[in-house]
Amino acid sequence: MKRLEGEFDYIVVGAGTAGCIVANRLSADSRKRVLILEAGGGDNWIWFHIPVGYLFAIGNPRSDWMFRTEAEPGLNGRSLAYPRGKVIGGCSAINAMISMRGQAADYDHWRQLGLTGWGYDDVLPLFKRLEDHFLGESEHHGVGGGWRIEAPRLSWQILDAVGDAAQEMGIKRIPDFNTGDNEGISYFHVNQKRGRRWSAARGFLKPALGRPNLRLEKNVLVDRLVIEDGRAVGVRFIRGGEVVEARAKGEVILSAGAIGSIQVLHRSGIGPADWLAPLGIDVVFDRPGVGRNLQDHLQQRAIYKVEGARTLNETYYSLFRRGLMGLDYAFRRRGPLTMAPSQLGIFTRSDTTRDRANIEFHVQPLSLDKFGDPLHRFPAITVSACNLRPTSRGTVRIRSASPQEAPSIAPNYLATAEDRQVAADAIRVTRRLMKQKALARHRPTEYLPGPSVGEDDASLAKAAGDIGTTIFHPVGTAKMGSANDPMAVVDERLRFFGIDGLRVVDASIMPTITSGNTNTPTAMIAEKGSTMILEDSHSR
Repeated sequence: MKRLEGEFDYIVVGAGTAGCIVANRLSADSRKRVLILEAGGGDNWIWFHIPVGYLFAIGNPRSDWMFRTEAEPGLNGRSLAYPRGKVIGGCSAINAMISMRGQAADYDHWRQLGLTGWGYDDVLPLFKRLEDHFLGESEHHGVGGGWRIEAPRLSWQILDAVGDAAQEMGIKRIPDFNTGDNEGISYFHVNQKRGRRWSAARGFLKPALGRPNLRLEKNVLVDRLVIEDGRAVGVRFIRGGEVVEARAKGEVILSAGAIGSIQVLHRSGIGPADWLAPLGIDVVFDRPGVGRNLQDHLQQRAIYKVEGARTLNETYYSLFRRGLMGLDYAFRRRGPLTMAPSQLGIFTRSDTTRDRANIEFHVQPLSLDKFGDPLHRFPAITVSACNLRPTSRGTVRIRSASPQEAPSIAPNYLATAEDRQVAADAIRVTRRLMKQKALARHRPTEYLPGPSVGEDDASLAKAAGDIGTTIFHPVGTAKMGSANDPMAVVDERLRFFGIDGLRVVDASIMPTITSGNTNTPTAMIAEKGSTMILEDSHSR
């Protein structure tokens, strides 16, 4: 085994959204040497930068781990593709680019769980510090940060009509989803700059790589942590078939995400003993919560054929229109090539008993059978509704000690009666939305789940299992909690319970999922985690 030359104060595992920010913040102190390790390569591929490139990056082993879920009982036995970014920038290099914090009540709930410093008033300054927002400095937004946020650079008449229909249902139009309460209708703000994707690598990692105290190792697969006398002192990784060990004087920070961080912990012998021992892994620390509490947003992808309005479906099959799209992007950085996967958002309640918005619609001017398939040849829109706060909980666990083997991912979708009820009600809300007068001239015709699906709870819950798919928001597998919570993995300062010198700083620490897209909350977690690491280093 080879030893990586040099001494490091911090080792960051994973150069995704969280890792890029952590490495930037920790290396700002020139006295500290920081090593960041990434299994993927560089982002020197055009489709990492043209926004619509997610169509080519997701499902491509160059940029995606190509994971799949287990066959899910709640999805009527289906297994889903489970994309995770494998490149500097991680999921921020291939995701939907939607800038969404969630709701203030999400973070206030964390504080109510006893997690001091995680209420919305506590984290709002961190969101603002990260941002370079097109709306400018305000009580809600900041400027000058590394996280560029802009308005979308195109519009669709059919989406405007859907927004009008939602307004007819009594949902209000709002200018901004990120003010603490996202209930309403608006176009999503996106992580782009002048029509190009703005990833965490572009905003945080690359500006810091010129620092002599920051070292990036790409195309290296972290196998395990090195634990000595109850302390994390380094990591072992594979580079070109060779095992290499790197040592940290200060801390090891896991930022490989809700899937990747768990794989590293499990291979290190850290996690539920009854999971690890049968795999022949020596149990270093029996912590039952490592890999449990998986939460994700499941969407019901309803598709409606429409008339009298342009959608991307027919544009896609017209060579002339595709040429115009290319020219529009080349000369103006506008048009469909700047599209996020979803443009119009609607946050509302699945029924009148809810005290705040609990479903989110992603509305798209296109349709396809499943991600990676060609668009349909008929004009159509997709109106996807997801349960923002699912009560189902799943697991992530390794299948063997081999770092090359994909993990078992079992989200356990629709496992609770409440989740099945919300899914059924969300389809009802979708159908009501599409029957509003504002859409009458477009004659929306239900293609999925289909008019043969009845209105009773059982039929709709089964339909949700047939058409449901992930929005790629796995969180919670190394949840933050109090010392007396046996399922908690890290404390409120993201320190690993029972192992010194180890923190987890990524989406896996969320005790409960946020009410919206999860990339921006992950960035905030990285900003807060970095701040706490630096504070604690100064107090030692």
